[in-house]
Parts: sequence; structure tokens; C-alpha cells
Amino acid sequence: MKKTFAILSALVVLGALFVSCGGSADAGLPKMGVAIYKFDDTFMSYVRNAIETNAAGKATIEMVDSQNAQPTQNDQVDAFLSKKAKVIAINPVDRTAAAAIIDKAKGRGTPVVFFNREPLPEDMAKWDKVYYVGAKAEQSGTMQGQIVADYWKAHPEADTNGDGVIQYIMLKGEPGHQDAELRTEFSIKAIVAAGYKVEKLAEDTAYWDRPKAVEKMKAFFAKFGTRIEVVLCNNDDMALGAIEALRQEGFFTGGKYMPVVGVDATAPALQALEQGTLLGTVLNDAKNQGKATFDIAFALATGKDPASTGWTITDGKYVWVPYQMVTKDNYTQFK
Repeated sequence: MKKTFAILSALVVLGALFVSCGGSADAGLPKMGVAIYKFDDTFMSYVRNAIETNAAGKATIEMVDSQNAQPTQNDQVDAFLSKKAKVIAINPVDRTAAAAIIDKAKGRGTPVVFFNREPLPEDMAKWDKVYYVGAKAEQSGTMQGQIVADYWKAHPEADTNGDGVIQYIMLKGEPGHQDAELRTEFSIKAIVAAGYKVEKLAEDTAYWDRPKAVEKMKAFFAKFGTRIEVVLCNNDDMALGAIEALRQEGFFTGGKYMPVVGVDATAPALQALEQGTLLGTVLNDAKNQGKATFDIAFALATGKDPASTGWTITDGKYVWVPYQMVTKDNYTQFK
């Protein structure tokens, strides 16, 4: 009998511990559903952590991994709505799928906050309880181009063949993704605007992925060799992949150098800046994107005006978090 009582007592204690860690103790907090296009994306892991940090003690968050599959994300949205989430926050796999998500949410009266991947303007206009949090991709591309132009001005020897033209490789995120397209376009525009001629040796997609970037860069170097004078990448993971491939060709030692630029200012990228292998990157402010996403979602979940959060809302729907240029001169402040 004593043994049975001891077991029951232990179960009660365990149950109390479960409640204190977010079980029924959170019953009074608003429920939010958050879907991330894929958890193993380095930048999105930072955004995810920022959302969870800001939600602590304020809301119950169900965070799911859409595994880079839009049908999976659609099912997750259906599940959020069936569980009567007060608001859903979506980092869409496919920005063109936003219309269907908005229609479903509107039918249930559940507000939607999209983040990091911007839906089409006509989809954003479908309902007054749809918001977007992100950054202007053209700004990041422009800053990448400025980093390259500044380097060329300070290092005339970077023009290795002396032809007065910057021969470059472009590694893109994914076809049709607005960040990939705009970063690609505006990085080159900024270099040209600085007075430099450019020649694109090759351009290909590596889907934001470091191993894919290693593979692509190896192929590019096998074809073009030292004709390549700079490598522009739509994000840091691909830039680090390019650096890894170049390192295998003897670069970044003994004075042999290749300028590589990325976007995001992730911790591994800042380490590469410190080591002198990455020329520069652009801070995509995950901390504030995550905070703004939660703040807007929380306001909607609790019936408050999102404008009361303190974030500047443009055109009644958009919160823009600015980028910042990061080089070896200032990287320590972002660590």
C-alpha cells in the first residue's frame, strides 16, 4: 500500500511539473500557430528563436516545420485553424500559395502574419487582417554591391587580369523567390552604379544551401578557374559553401584570395569574416524580424491595433526591418 501511494505521489509531482512547463497552466494565454518553411535553414532558426523568446509568458506557441513542402504547410494551417488558434504566423514555402491560406483564415476570422517571404501584393489586399514582416531585398543587394565596389576601389589588384572588368559568379537562392531575384539584380546594379564594368561568367541556383553551393562552386572553378574575380551569393550559407570549395583549390592561404559576399550575418558568417575568408555580408535582422512578427501577431490575437506595438506599419500592412552592411571593420558589433 505504501508503495502504491509513493507511485501515485510521484505521478502527481510529474503532472505538476508538466503543467508548470507549459501544459494547462498556459490555458489562459492566446494560442498562436507558427509555420516555418524549414527548420534547418540557418537564418530561419534565428527568427524562430526570437519568436519563441518574445512569446514567453505571453502566448502559447505551436511551432511547426513545413519541411520545404507547401502541401505540408497547407495541412499545418488547416490544423491551426481546427485548433482555433487566435492568429497564425506563416513563413511560406511558396509565396504564391498565400492566397489560399488567406482565404481559409478569413473564413474562420483568424488573422494572418506572413514573415520573411512576402506574398504577392494582390494577395495581401484580400483582407484587412493580413500583415507582412520582412526586409526589402533590394536594399540587401545594393549593400552587397557596395561592399564589392568598395573593395575594388581599395584593392586595384583585385582586377587580376587587368581588363578593367569585374568577372563574377552569382549563386542564387531559388528561382522566382523575390529575395533571390532582387538581391541578384540590385547587387550588380550597385557595382555598375559605382562606375565598374561587369561580366557574368556564370549564374546558378543553390537553393540557399551550403552543400549545394560547394558543388556548384567546384563546377564553376573547374570551368573558369582564376578568371573568376568575385563570388556573389544570395545568402551566407551559400557564401560559406563557395568559400569551402575555393579553399579546396588553395585559396585563403599563402596570400591567395577570392572575394566572396553573402547576406544574413549569421554566426558562421561572422566567424568567416573574422578569419578573413568572407569579404562581407549584410545583416538580415532575425532578432527584430522575430520580435516584430510576434508583436504584430500578439496584438491581433488580443484584439489590439497592431499600430500600438510601436512598429512602423507601411500601407497599413507591412513592417520593414532594415538591413545593415557588415564588413571586417564593424562585424564585432553584430557578434
